[in-house]
Amino acid sequence: MRAVFQPLSPDGPRARLQILIFHRVLREPDPLFPGEMDAARFQRVCGWLRRWFNVLPLDAAVRRRANGTLPARAAAITFDDGYADNHDVALPILQRHGLAATFFIATGFLDGGRMWNDTLVEAVRGSPLEALTLDGVGRFALRDTASRQQALTALIQHAKYLPHSARLAFAGDVAQASQAALPRDLMLRSQQVQQLASGGMQIGAHTISHPILAQLSDADAEREMAESRETLQALLQAPVTLFAYPNGRPDTDYNARSVALARGLGFEAAVTTAWGAASAETDAFELPRFTPWDHGKLMFAQRLWRNLRSPEPARAR
Repeated sequence: MRAVFQPLSPDGPRARLQILIFHRVLREPDPLFPGEMDAARFQRVCGWLRRWFNVLPLDAAVRRRANGTLPARAAAITFDDGYADNHDVALPILQRHGLAATFFIATGFLDGGRMWNDTLVEAVRGSPLEALTLDGVGRFALRDTASRQQALTALIQHAKYLPHSARLAFAGDVAQASQAALPRDLMLRSQQVQQLASGGMQIGAHTISHPILAQLSDADAEREMAESRETLQALLQAPVTLFAYPNGRPDTDYNARSVALARGLGFEAAVTTAWGAASAETDAFELPRFTPWDHGKLMFAQRLWRNLRSPEPARAR
């Protein structure tokens, strides 16, 4: 596999950096989300990455890309949002393989918070009802796993690009209607963030409340970005130099104003969710990320190879 990746990702000025993105690593597969990463699968993926690539901490990779000294087959691992299983499940696996990762934390959910999408997920998962009826939205069957999956897809799509306050209100309405008892331990505790850092991992900022930055005023977007970093720096007593745009799609989730804010706030680099691999010409504040969803080794490798061959992703306007 190294020989396959080498021509597309040589060392030096022509190097290309693959940045992989993850969110959760569950202890066991989740019937509602069979494609979600679980511990056994993540163990395999880490083994492949360790053998095929030179995996670097993201800040080191960013600096070496800038000065033309990246090694061949350079890669970095990132996690978004700040789920507790990042500490409980992913961290020991990463350490077992000698791999470092960067964890981008949405600070408003630390210590018992819950993201709006997880409120929807856990409401639908835990509802004792056979159907969920929401005024002005529709009726959603909850008879079995398949119907709950369909309900979740529809509810998340309905809410995703609502204004922030409306999205939170909608999630609250769904939670109340579902009659479900919702968990309060999905996200990291402050102490666990400190333990990630002391365990050799990097911490990056990911806003306070995970908003769609492109929908915010410059003042609100700057506050989300700056205060999340300040919270993390106070917690870690160390600089936080990396940022991840929530959701991360150019022009839809963030835009050129967001990029200018990240640059002006003094971050060293920022990552998106646009697919691709970063070359020397890629803007350090729009670094692409990608992760194959395949379970098999050969398809996983093939999709990474295709990602290396892809053209530069679109820039935010």
